Amino acid sequence: MSRVPPLAALMLAAAACASAQTWTVYVGALSPGAVILAWGKPGAGNVIGRDAKSYGTARVTVGSKSVETGRAWARVDGLAPDTRYDYTIQIGGETVGKGTVRTWPRTATRLSFIVVGDYGAGSREEALIGAAMAKVVDERANSANPIRFVLTTGDNIYGTFLIRRQSGAKDQDWWPRLFTPFAGVLSQVPFYPSLGNHDGNESEKRGDLPVYLDNFFFPGGNPARWYQFSFGGGLADFFALDSTWNSESGPPSPVYLEGSEQTAWLKSQLSQSKALWKIPYYHHPIFNAGPFHESKKSDERLKHWQPIFAAAGVRTVFQGHEHNYQVTFADEATSGIRFFISGAGGELRRGDVRRNMASAHTEAWAAQRHFLLVDIEGKTMTVEPRSHEAVRAILRDGSPASPVRITLP
Repeated sequence: MSRVPPLAALMLAAAACASAQTWTVYVGALSPGAVILAWGKPGAGNVIGRDAKSYGTARVTVGSKSVETGRAWARVDGLAPDTRYDYTIQIGGETVGKGTVRTWPRTATRLSFIVVGDYGAGSREEALIGAAMAKVVDERANSANPIRFVLTTGDNIYGTFLIRRQSGAKDQDWWPRLFTPFAGVLSQVPFYPSLGNHDGNESEKRGDLPVYLDNFFFPGGNPARWYQFSFGGGLADFFALDSTWNSESGPPSPVYLEGSEQTAWLKSQLSQSKALWKIPYYHHPIFNAGPFHESKKSDERLKHWQPIFAAAGVRTVFQGHEHNYQVTFADEATSGIRFFISGAGGELRRGDVRRNMASAHTEAWAAQRHFLLVDIEGKTMTVEPRSHEAVRAILRDGSPASPVRITLP
């Protein structure tokens, strides 16, 4: 039997892998009357996202509505609110993707969504989190209270450590870190992200940032480092913020300072919001028991945002960066706000933080990979850490912690 030379074998293996590459289809955005769907497949260059290369004329069908486009994404309008639709995407007669979406209601008294952070590691553990999230989305899909979207608390993609390869500056970096592990979620609901330090040149490559801005579809239609969106006709307003030093030109520099454009925008938008729930989310925590980024190292970065939150009646904030689960007390030091850390969607730090919990005003903690399941029913919000296994959140004395319930006055 003849032997294949090692180099030829590698080339054959690469060719087989390339031929096996499949299309990725994801929901970019949803609203009561429209959906944005996007598609692409692994390869060189800009192969997925807002400015991706054309794969030819695509016919996108959602229910009885069809559109044709030469882009790698399409917006389909004219849909009915809070309705499930099957969709298909065809290019050259080939079906490259299909799935089901549910439009948002115009008004609502209930909402369920997922929060995940620090997930983009491309690890087996991240894939388990993605599968657990997809299970919840599937279970809720036909219910009266489906999962409507995913919020991210930053670090949406990590490079290979030490030499920082595959950092996110190329679309091909994103398949093992986003599009593959979360395929079952992305085919049904959109991700609305916030930036982390690993999503740009604060910790990795400047080129990561424009790819991040291209691959996600942001409410309002334009790429944005910070933005706001609403759900349910006054039920909830969400404020995605940028707590990083990532820069689009020049050296890394902060965009969150007290006198910054972003802080002025935040104060204005929060003061104008009439929503029952006002929910900011971003990467770097204000209160943090550690074990690596405890509050004495990090809380000054964003301390000026806390009184802005308090003045607007914010009761819940979601953050990442520390690779575990934490939630603060709603006490005087926290301005009556529950600050959650959800930074272990892929990465994890196992160190015991109980010695720091009192000084960080932290009520409960868990050193497990997880995501947060958030349910709003009128004036009550319940937040529960979930995973592919039972999450053992504990109090300072080691006793089990319950899901957190927050009730508005």
